[in-house]
Amino acid sequence: MNHPQPEGFLAVPPTGKGAGVLVLHVWWGLNDTMKAFCTRLAESGFVAFAPDLYHGKVADNIAEAEKLGQALDTNHIQAKADIAEATMFLNERAEPAERSLAVIGFSMGAYYALDLAAANPEHFGSVVVFYGTGGGDFSNSKAAYLGHFAENDQYEPKSNVDALEADLRHAGRPVSFHRYGGTGHWFFEPDRPQAYDQAVTSLAWDRTLAFLKRSSPV
Repeated sequence: MNHPQPEGFLAVPPTGKGAGVLVLHVWWGLNDTMKAFCTRLAESGFVAFAPDLYHGKVADNIAEAEKLGQALDTNHIQAKADIAEATMFLNERAEPAERSLAVIGFSMGAYYALDLAAANPEHFGSVVVFYGTGGGDFSNSKAAYLGHFAENDQYEPKSNVDALEADLRHAGRPVSFHRYGGTGHWFFEPDRPQAYDQAVTSLAWDRTLAFLKRSSPV
């Protein structure tokens, strides 16, 4: 059975097919930055889908984002159901069918990405997180992990990042975490000029693309 496209943003390569990448958005919501990231993945040969976990709402400031993020966390069961639906849709849309999916989570989305790969190991072989962490049991995961973290991050202290890396290594997972000097939270997002770092963003993008292509050659 083919699942209809859930609420979200789909970007498809010029060829019309490719390995699948699920993108879980920042706490601002499914904004233009997240859509542009999906489009860039598609231009590189991947079928990218970002479910809209806020169902149409987008925040422009921290107070609004905190409100939306807290509401999502309170209703995390529904959020995980939305992500599961998006996974089924992407799995049917991506080619070849036997290839595992990748998931990329930004900040708030990183928590859900980490949870997803551990809870749904048969579908996800690659996980990329941008300045976001999460705990849990990773013993069932079959994924390789790539992380991009800021040196000065008020939302993700170094202890959180170190703990996540240790948990993943303890579970026997391949892990490559990068910590970028002189950066803060949101360094990858051009619509956050107070934090955006173009040079670091370029490096993180190159590392992400290389990681995805190693995991799912296109």
